Amino acid sequence: MPAAPATPDKRAPEAPAEQKVVEDKVVELKELIPDFIFGYDNQTKMTKSQTIKAHDLSFELMLSEDKILARVEEMGKELNERYVSKNPIFLGVLNGAFIFMADLARAFEGPCEVSFIKLSSYSGLESTGDVATVIGLTTDVENRHVIVVEDIIDTGKTMHDFLPVLKKMNPASVAFATFLLKPDAIKYEFPIDYIGFEIPNKFVIGYGLDYSEAARNLRGIYQLK
Repeated sequence: MPAAPATPDKRAPEAPAEQKVVEDKVVELKELIPDFIFGYDNQTKMTKSQTIKAHDLSFELMLSEDKILARVEEMGKELNERYVSKNPIFLGVLNGAFIFMADLARAFEGPCEVSFIKLSSYSGLESTGDVATVIGLTTDVENRHVIVVEDIIDTGKTMHDFLPVLKKMNPASVAFATFLLKPDAIKYEFPIDYIGFEIPNKFVIGYGLDYSEAARNLRGIYQLK
C-alpha cells in the first residue's frame, strides 16, 4: 500500500532577513520617538499620560478625559432645564472653545443652532489685555436666546468687553457657559451662568486650549509644571 502523502507544513514562512531587520529597527524607533508619531492608538495613550511636553515646556495632568466628559454631560442637562424648548444659539468663541462647544452642543437635547466668533487677547502664555474681533458674528441673534461658550475665563476682560456689543444686537437673553474658570484671576465682573470647573490661576492646555497653537488636541487638561 503506498505511503500517505506528507502533510504540508502550514506554518507561516519565516520573514526574510531584511524584513526582520526593518521590524527590529521600528521597535527601536518606537522606544525613542514620542508615541503620537505611530498612530491613533498611541496618540490616545499619549494624551492620557500624566505628563506631556509642548514646545519647550512640560505640563502635568490636571483634569482627565473621563472627568471632563462627565462634567460636560452634566452641563448639558443643566442647559436642558432652561433651553430645551427655546431653540438657543450656541455661540462658540474660537479657537479654544471648539472642542468644548461640540461636546456641549451634543449633550444638549433640544433643537439649537451653532455659530462662532473669534476674539483674541492671548499671545503665548500671557493675556495682552486687548480684545480684537477677528471673525465677526454673522448670525442674526435678535430675539434669540444666546449661550456664549468659552473655553476659559481668567481676567474676564474678553467677555466683559464683548457683552455690550452682543446686547446691542437685541437678543432675548444672553448666558455664558465656560469650560474653565480661574476665580483668583478675575478682574472684570459679569454674570457667568454655567461653569465646568474652577481651577487655580495656572497656565493650562488641552481640550482645545493651546500653548502657541500646540496641544489643542489633548484629551485632558494639563497644567504647567
